[in-house]
Amino acid sequence: MPINTVTPQRLYRQIADQLRRLISAGEWALGERLPAERDLARQLGVSRPSVREALIALEVEAWVEVRVGSGVYVLARSAKTIELKIAAEEWGPLELIRARRMLEGETAAMAATCASPKQLAAMRKAIKSMQADSQRGLAPLDGDRAFHSAITSACGNAVLQDTIERFWDSRHSPLFERLGQHFETQDAWQSAIEEHQAILDAIARQDASAARLAMQAHMDKSHARFSASWRGSKARSKRGNI
Repeated sequence: MPINTVTPQRLYRQIADQLRRLISAGEWALGERLPAERDLARQLGVSRPSVREALIALEVEAWVEVRVGSGVYVLARSAKTIELKIAAEEWGPLELIRARRMLEGETAAMAATCASPKQLAAMRKAIKSMQADSQRGLAPLDGDRAFHSAITSACGNAVLQDTIERFWDSRHSPLFERLGQHFETQDAWQSAIEEHQAILDAIARQDASAARLAMQAHMDKSHARFSASWRGSKARSKRGNI
């Protein structure tokens, strides 16, 4: 008997698989609303962010529909349903933000000790780009990426640079894109820009501790925005990085 390769699964995938089996078994009928995230988290013995990521994966794969202001509902499936599969290695968006908090808090602190005038100018330019795009109702993605990249560039470490850019580019995953459709708004962009400015101010003052705390606060607020209640979300169709 051949031995099959074992593929480790991320926690949100394990949760999604279990919920998918329950839906298939008729635990929740077509059109029925799933239990609240806090109840699912308690029953499964996992965190609410992991449940949130699992539900987003199921929405991308057309098993459920998230109705902003209401909840998560079971969708009808048929032979014509397009099978979309989330890659097993894809990171969960909320888990990614927590990882970024740890690493980018330190790169911000390091940048405060060694950023050159040219690198500080690049950060300012990135924020201005975000402001200009936001004012035009556009997603300020280019400026956002440039800002975080400029901070890491100041550290002078190619491994950190590649890692942070990979983290940021993971925002273009189906999971992150779908989550953004629900929770990224014009108000969220403005909040993010103000948080970026606080990070820059600390770096410009060469205050490593304040820079670390400002970056961590930005990531905490980003995590909170993506973790908001489905029922309370006021998401719009235009999106940006928060």
